[in-house]
Amino acid sequence: MKFNTKVIHGGQHHDPSTGAVMPPVYQTSTYIQTSPGQPLGDYEYSRASNPTRTALENALASIENGTRGLAFSSGLAATDCILRSFKAGDEVIAMDDLYGGTYRMFSRIYKDSGIKFHFVDMTDVTKLKSLINENTKLIWIETPTNPLMKLADIEEIAKITKENKIWLAVDNTFATPYLQKPLDLGADIVMHSATKYLGGHSDVIAGALIVKDEALGEQLHFQQFATGATLGPMDSFLVLRGIKTLSLRVQRHCENGEKVVAFLNNHPKIKTVYYPGLTSHPFHEIAKKQMKAFGGMVSFTFVSGKKEDSIAFLEKLKVFTLAESLGGVESLANHPALMTHASIPADKRAEVGITDDLVRLSVGIEDAEDLIADLEQALS
Repeated sequence: MKFNTKVIHGGQHHDPSTGAVMPPVYQTSTYIQTSPGQPLGDYEYSRASNPTRTALENALASIENGTRGLAFSSGLAATDCILRSFKAGDEVIAMDDLYGGTYRMFSRIYKDSGIKFHFVDMTDVTKLKSLINENTKLIWIETPTNPLMKLADIEEIAKITKENKIWLAVDNTFATPYLQKPLDLGADIVMHSATKYLGGHSDVIAGALIVKDEALGEQLHFQQFATGATLGPMDSFLVLRGIKTLSLRVQRHCENGEKVVAFLNNHPKIKTVYYPGLTSHPFHEIAKKQMKAFGGMVSFTFVSGKKEDSIAFLEKLKVFTLAESLGGVESLANHPALMTHASIPADKRAEVGITDDLVRLSVGIEDAEDLIADLEQALS
């Protein structure tokens, strides 16, 4: 199947008991057994598996070209599941420009576990190689990154990880599987905050992992089952519903994103626009190589460099909503230093380039003319 068909039919089956086109919401915690240890069907207890969640997980595997999908209670729960694979003395190399919640988990929650984390600019492959040693177990990348839209060459990094027998995990939240397929480029694990583009309507919190190796999938499922961060049936239904319109929505996000970028890139008050679709973007060629299009996420800074100007701009927006998160049908605006990345120390933010005047936009699927008019009045 091609992608537009996969999002609707990939890994999906009509409900066998009723013929329902959409999988029902199996709002149940447990299932009948005909004899002790002998369940009537494939299900025993919903923390282990639930038919609605299974339908979603099959769809996730299909759209990322994986063999196993796992649905979690949040993107951070999915990330945490991977980290539970490691022990004291193991090392993880992560991108220096990360979602604030990921950085917080790595640097604070796991700080006393004995796992050592290195944060590095993944665009410098030489630096990456210099950090690899016999204790390195995982390389973690976001591409494009949140919020500076930096890119990592998944295929090139995958060659390094395979040579060294290290897992490569890719946070594919910004790109979505419509635009980028990390497993096809050599990654071992794909992570999504399914809250974002996969759900697509700002009405659910969810996470996902997808793998190609069946044994790895079974290991991660056991860790999920044993620790309990599973997605409930209603939330599974909502994400599955969102996936069915993913390609249509992301096409529109990309179209509107390009129009918003064209406006911002020519505005006298804007200093730098961060968007991989711009030919001036330092990693534009990598984006062209591994992405189908360039997405709906845009960040920018002001000529003045003043935090006050970014706050004034955000307070004046009328169509864009000032809120955390991204990837919904509605356009959102965010101040990373004060909102999504506030958990990153100020010196670390400055080190990677998250300035106090940086604004991040999640460009929605409204009429582009209305979005541009809103930006124009807020910048006036």
